Amino acid sequence: MPYETIIVQTGLAERVAKNRWPARLDVLQSGTGLFLALFMWGHMFFVASILLGETPMWVITKFFEGHFIFGSSHYWLVSCVVALVAVVFVAHAGLAVRKFPINYRQLRAIRAHSRAMRHEDTTLWVWQVYTGFLLFFFASAHLYQMLVWPEKIGPYGSGDRMWSDGLWPFYLTMLLAVELHGGIGLYRLAVKWGWPDAPRATLKKLKWALTAFFFVLGLATLGAYMKIGFEHRAHYGERYTPAWIAAEPQNENRAVAPAPQAAPSGENE
Repeated sequence: MPYETIIVQTGLAERVAKNRWPARLDVLQSGTGLFLALFMWGHMFFVASILLGETPMWVITKFFEGHFIFGSSHYWLVSCVVALVAVVFVAHAGLAVRKFPINYRQLRAIRAHSRAMRHEDTTLWVWQVYTGFLLFFFASAHLYQMLVWPEKIGPYGSGDRMWSDGLWPFYLTMLLAVELHGGIGLYRLAVKWGWPDAPRATLKKLKWALTAFFFVLGLATLGAYMKIGFEHRAHYGERYTPAWIAAEPQNENRAVAPAPQAAPSGENE
């Protein structure tokens, strides 16, 4: 038997070229997920500034609008940040959907295996799929709102959105989904890449502690905006302005009594 025939029949000639793209896409998925999770933590602290009062939240909002740098608000700066986050969000969703079940049969098989194995990490992944699917619609709608109407971000604008616009159930659902999805995602990243180097039991405790903290913080923040919206319902659409800012135009435009004019020459003679 010829040498080439032996090689073919034993399968040694069937050398499959290495494809590095699945690994590269996995790295991109991890990187975009980490960026979004850290951004959401920062965003949560930003919106939670309302717990300190309306003025601190207004100051932070105006900072992102460039008010203290340019002397006036430039809402397009906020839209640019939102657009960047939206691009990363779409990229992450596109990369993550590769691992989602694509039909009901696959979904049913995954649920059956999850229930049979009762493996906690597998159950967490299933919940990550559910919340990720939910966020594809909820987060997209929220990003569109912030992209198109950045000027409505503020103590009164956000309060009106929660109460007068009746969107608090929307944000409550998104809060639960994003905290579960982000917390599970960070835990899975830590397990996958080995940082921090800690037992899984420790990482899970840390994950649930962070999830509980941000969920409670989010509930308190949502309650604060609902309270403001309820109290402001009669003045829907009015924008918040601190007292010390509202007083500035009055000082600048204060009426000044005109100086007395001299009588024309010869008039009183």
